[in-house]
Amino acid sequence: MIAVVAVAALGLLGLMHWYLWRRLVRDVSRPGGPYRRTGTALALLLPALMLLALIGGRAFPLAVERWFAWPGYLWTALGLYLLLALLAGEALRPLLLRLRRPRPRAAAVRPETVRPETVRPEPAEPESAEPESAAPAEPVVQSTAESTAESTAESAVESVASRRLFVSRVVAGGAAAVAVGVVGAGTYGVLRGPRIKQVTVPLAKLPRAAHGYRIAVVSDIHLGPILGRAHTRRIVDTINAVQPDLITVVGDLVDGTVPELGPAARPLADLRARDGAYFVTGNHEYFSGAAPWVEFVRELGVHPLENDRVELPRFDLAGVNDLAGTAHGQGPDYDRALGDRDRTRAAVLMAHQPVTIRDSVRHGVDLQFSGHTHGGQLWPGNYLAELANPTVAGLERYGDTQLYVTRGAGAWGPPVRVGAPSDITVVTLASLHA
Repeated sequence: MIAVVAVAALGLLGLMHWYLWRRLVRDVSRPGGPYRRTGTALALLLPALMLLALIGGRAFPLAVERWFAWPGYLWTALGLYLLLALLAGEALRPLLLRLRRPRPRAAAVRPETVRPETVRPEPAEPESAEPESAAPAEPVVQSTAESTAESTAESAVESVASRRLFVSRVVAGGAAAVAVGVVGAGTYGVLRGPRIKQVTVPLAKLPRAAHGYRIAVVSDIHLGPILGRAHTRRIVDTINAVQPDLITVVGDLVDGTVPELGPAARPLADLRARDGAYFVTGNHEYFSGAAPWVEFVRELGVHPLENDRVELPRFDLAGVNDLAGTAHGQGPDYDRALGDRDRTRAAVLMAHQPVTIRDSVRHGVDLQFSGHTHGGQLWPGNYLAELANPTVAGLERYGDTQLYVTRGAGAWGPPVRVGAPSDITVVTLASLHA
C-alpha cells in the first residue's frame, strides 16, 4: 500500500513538473535556444532537490541537509503557486488570443485609385499564323494565383504562431510574478518572526482572583536546517516582552537531534514568567528522539509535562504526550494526567494535536491548548487541514470544553506561510465571577 501511494505521489510530481516545463519553458521559447536548454535542466534538477529536502531529515545529517533544504523547500512552495497561477491563466488564455487577433487588412491598391498616366500600354504581340500560340499565358496566371495563396496561408500561420507565443509569454510572466511575490512575502513573514495575538477566554470555574491571568501559548517552532538559534531568540524576546504569567510550549519544537539542534534551542533558557514555562511533546519530537529532548528542555528550565499535572495557585495545568508517542509506548495518558484531580478547579491542558479534544471533554478539561495544524501554512492547505482536524486555528467550544489552536511560531518544510501567519498567542483568562 505504501509503495502504491509513493508511486502515485511520484507520478503526480512528474505530471506537475511536465506541465510547468511546458508552460514556462517550451511554450515561451524557440527550440535549441539557451533559455530552452536551461529551463529543461532546471525542470529536472528542482524536483530532485524537492525530494531530497522532504526526505533529507531522516536520511542525512543536518549539516548536509542544509545544502539542499533552502532550494528544495523554496521550490516546493514556488512550484505550488506557479501551478495554481498557471491553471488560473488557462481561463485567460482564450480571451487573450482573441484580443490579439489582427483585423483583416484592406487591399493595398484599389483599381479606381490608379491614375491613368501611370498605366503603361503593353506592347502589341506580333500576329501569328497559329492562333493556338496565345494559350501558354494561362498557366502563368494560375501559377501566380497559387503562389499568392500559399504566401497568404504562410503569413496567417506565422501570425497565429506569433500570437500564441505572445500570449504564452504574457501568461507565464504573470504567473511567475504572482508566484514569486506570494512566496517572497510568505518567506519574509516566517523569517521576521511571529507576531503576538491576543485572545480572551472566559472560564466558569476560574476564581475571581485569577481574572486577567495571562498565558503565552507557542507551538510548532520547528528548529531545523532552516530555522535556527536566531529564530529561537526572536521568539523568546517576543514572549518576554509581553511579560506573561505562564508560558506553554505545545510541541514540535525541533526537527533534528539534540547534538544537532541543542545550541539552536538554548535561548529557551531565557524565558521568563512568574509561574514558569512548560513543555509537551509534539509528533516531530518522536521523529528525532523525544526522551533526549525532554531532558534537554528540563536542563534549560522549561518543565516537561509527560502525562502529568501541576497544581498552580488558582487552576490546574496538565500536559499529555503526543499521539505519535503511542508507537514508542509513550502515548497520551489522560487518566494519569487528570484522573485524580479536584474537578471543582479549572483545568487547562496542553495537548499538541487538536484531535484529542474528545478525550479532553470526557475528562472535564475546561481549556485545551493545541498546535500542529499551522493554520494550513500554505493556502489552500487550510482546506486539507480541516479534513483531519476539528479546529484548524482559533477558539472553538466542544461541550463544556474550549479548544484553542495556535497557528504556530515557525514553519515545517518550506519556510513560507500564505494565508496563515505565524503567531504567539497571549490567552487572557477571564473569571465569570469578576
